[in-house]
Amino acid sequence: MELDINNKIYQTDADADTPLLWVIRDDLAMTGTKYGCGLAQCGACAVMVDGQAVRSCVTPLETVAGKKITTIEAIESDDVGKRVVAAWVRHQVPQCGYCQSGQVMAATALLKHNAHPSDEEIAAAMVNLCRCGTYNAISAAIHEVAGEGDNA
Repeated sequence: MELDINNKIYQTDADADTPLLWVIRDDLAMTGTKYGCGLAQCGACAVMVDGQAVRSCVTPLETVAGKKITTIEAIESDDVGKRVVAAWVRHQVPQCGYCQSGQVMAATALLKHNAHPSDEEIAAAMVNLCRCGTYNAISAAIHEVAGEGDNA
C-alpha cells in the first residue's frame, strides 16, 4: 500500500486494517505522534488527513491510502502550523508535553478551515485531552494566531 506522509511517498506491506499510528511510529520511526488511549478519545495520536484532524490510533490504513497525511514532524512546513507552534511557545502551552503534538495538529486543522474561530468554535474543535490542564493557554495561542490575519 502507498501512503503520502509529509509529502513523501512510503510503501508499506502492513495489513489494510492496521491503524495508521502503528505504521507512522513503528515502521516509519516518526515518533512525534503519540499513543494515548487507543480508543480515539484523548487525541494524542492526531494527524491531519487531507487537512482534517484524524485520530490515527483507530484509522485503518485502507482509509487513508491516496490521501495527504501530515504528522507533527512536518507541521512547521505549513504556514499555519508554523504560526501555531510559535504561538504555543510564546504562550508556554506545553507542560508535560505528551498531548501537545495532537493539540497542535487539531489547532492547525481548525485554523486552516476557520481563520477566526470563536471561543465556542475553539472549544468544539479542541476536544483533545490534556492532563496538565493547558486549555486556557491553548485557547489564547489559537486566538493569537487567528488575530494574525488570513490563515488559509
